[in-house]
Amino acid sequence: MKLTIRNWKSNVLAQVIGTILLANFNVAAASQAVQIVPGGNARVEGSILSRDGDLVRIREKKSGSPVVVKITDDTKIERKKSKAPFFRHVDMDVTAMVPGLKIEAEGVGNSHGQLDAKKISFTPNEFAIEVAEEQQVQACQVAAQNAQSTANRGVVAAHLAQQSASQGSQQAQAAGALGVVDATAVAMVNQRVSDLDHYKVEAENDVFFDADSAVLKDEAKPALADLAKTTKSLDGYMIEISGYAANNQNKRIDCQKLSEERAASVARYFYEVQNIPMRRILMPIGYSTTHRPASNTDPEGRELNRRVDVKVLVNKGEGEGL
Repeated sequence: MKLTIRNWKSNVLAQVIGTILLANFNVAAASQAVQIVPGGNARVEGSILSRDGDLVRIREKKSGSPVVVKITDDTKIERKKSKAPFFRHVDMDVTAMVPGLKIEAEGVGNSHGQLDAKKISFTPNEFAIEVAEEQQVQACQVAAQNAQSTANRGVVAAHLAQQSASQGSQQAQAAGALGVVDATAVAMVNQRVSDLDHYKVEAENDVFFDADSAVLKDEAKPALADLAKTTKSLDGYMIEISGYAANNQNKRIDCQKLSEERAASVARYFYEVQNIPMRRILMPIGYSTTHRPASNTDPEGRELNRRVDVKVLVNKGEGEGL
């Protein structure tokens, strides 16, 4: 009986590792970007895989191959109707180009085989699950090396997961199995770019606000100006802006909206005062009262929680995968 269980465990582990290797092989095989004919009109549709400044790498829906789309000052961004809540400021729609988002792009091929986009359209609630699954497979490559030691703890759960995942794709099965073995859930579909391994933070700063206010204070502007100056020496940079709020006894204040407005005020400062292209700013997000660095039980803590986090991001390998 013990021998049978041991063999069964080995078979499950072998299936998991085999599925991982097959998924990684498929990803590697499709890593070469499709070249758009220079001067030719083209239209592509797919899910964003990664960002590198003005360049957006998507997985084309029909072929499954990567295509590089370039956003310029002349690119028109169109938000389609959506049932899901989304950042309110339509003048910042270009900032929504984050991994996982499904887009349609049309334009003309440039000399680098990329698509110079004349128009990009997207629906906010259409985030691609397969992108998150692929990112999870890649993120778990290191964990796979330790699969043998953790397989014993997760083998029963893995067996049950395999039974319930019969309708899933190979990548979904790999991500699910690894999630059991490594105790890691499938990546969130709309995870922020800075959470991905191939980006690094070049500079960051916190901006603080008065209670119930989204007005950017004058004393915060010099630090933001320094960040903007830093970006001028970087290729392919992006700026991530995350707004927060403190719990407040004023029930008339919508903390979610307030945190979004704070993030938007910082984004507008970069765009209007520091001449940072809006396309270099990642969708300003309001996280309401989550991720508090301090307690809300005292005035000093609430003051620290009324903030916006700003990060300047650069792809670790310039042009990596593009």
